[in-house]
Amino acid sequence: MEKLSKLNTLLLGLQHVCVMYGGAVAVPLIVGPAIGLTQEQIIYLISFDLLACGIVTLLQVIGGKGFGIRLPALMAVSFIVVEPVIAIGSVHSITGVLGAVMVSGIIVAILSGVIGKLIPYFPPIVAGSVILIIGVSLMPVAMKNAAGGVGSPTFGDPMNLMLACFTLVSFLLLNTLTKGFLKAVSVLFAMILGTILAGFLGMVDTSGFIEASWFTMVTPFYFGVPTFDLSSIITMTIISLIIAVESIGVFLTLGEVCGKEITEKDVEKGLRAEGIGSFISGIFNSFNHSTFSQNVGLVLLTKVTQRSVVVTAGCILIFLAFVPKVAGLTTMIPLPVLGGAMIPMFGMLLSAALGMIAKADLSKPSNQLTIALGIGVGLAVKGVPEAFDKFPETVQLICGNGVVMGTITLVVLNAILNGKTNPSITHHHSIPEIQPSMSQNINIHP
Repeated sequence: MEKLSKLNTLLLGLQHVCVMYGGAVAVPLIVGPAIGLTQEQIIYLISFDLLACGIVTLLQVIGGKGFGIRLPALMAVSFIVVEPVIAIGSVHSITGVLGAVMVSGIIVAILSGVIGKLIPYFPPIVAGSVILIIGVSLMPVAMKNAAGGVGSPTFGDPMNLMLACFTLVSFLLLNTLTKGFLKAVSVLFAMILGTILAGFLGMVDTSGFIEASWFTMVTPFYFGVPTFDLSSIITMTIISLIIAVESIGVFLTLGEVCGKEITEKDVEKGLRAEGIGSFISGIFNSFNHSTFSQNVGLVLLTKVTQRSVVVTAGCILIFLAFVPKVAGLTTMIPLPVLGGAMIPMFGMLLSAALGMIAKADLSKPSNQLTIALGIGVGLAVKGVPEAFDKFPETVQLICGNGVVMGTITLVVLNAILNGKTNPSITHHHSIPEIQPSMSQNINIHP
């Protein structure tokens, strides 16, 4: 086992931040204008988001008595919250949103033990299928970025796709031809090379870096005292439970790659950390957090599972919250470069999912039916979520989410056709080693 130096740990943590940064700031960038925030308020909302991401990550990774999954799980605001936050914020302003976020966090923390008992219903065939749905669902995000970003006037420009391909090929060469630490940070260096090329092509926007201030103070309840509306609280609690169901699958995946047996108690502690994190997030003017699938893909890709790397990433996020000028550097990475780097990361989720599914007896008709209907329903709903537009809004939030509908289908069908499994479902179930060309030589466990 090779020990990581402080510099290597810092660079690996920075790689995690670069991978999640675009997704982390996307939620406040979308929500802010939709609920009437000014440009200055949106800038603060991004800083608040980064601070909350860092704090919640440390809670989850370091853990404490009764909370924290203690795995390399980087936390970020979930995209699932976008629609309900806009709906609530448009009526009750952002203070109504933050009040609902805080209460939903308390509810999840209290019910974490009950939610954790769902783990016997997530054998490899279910967990693997859920991760497969998540991985497939994320691929369009990578391709949209590779094409230049939805709404961009240059969307689909051959130059964007060329830049994405250059980044992808750079990653493949670095990951295949190098060893040790350089292989571990191949994604980061591929993005750096892609950004350098983009700079020569005049495709790097430096305005965010130039205009950003050097220091900003993060203030609790910056937008005012939170308000509490029952319908808003119910809505955000439902969203929190959806996030919790998705998180179970992510916990199982991380447990697989880290070689850690995930029990009901572990899931309970992980979900309790999410609940506590949502409460703290509401105080610091942000929204509900979940384990970021992109970073799980990075862990699978690099095979670096040392928790200190993600702890470092959490500390970097907290630092960036106070220093927007430094955070502005990451905004210089063009979307096509991010898209090119995302494809192999999301692809590793698919690889891991297939490895988990392969552990089941696929000759059994019950397993075949579970996989077929579960993944089929999940991807069908993900492809056409507007099919539920005529339903009540709360129903839309559940039925229009492909991951949730796929998960429900998989859990129910598996329980009916195969029954409940042993609670310690990851025992003796490790992900097969990835081929050397897609892994690296530093295998470090927490």
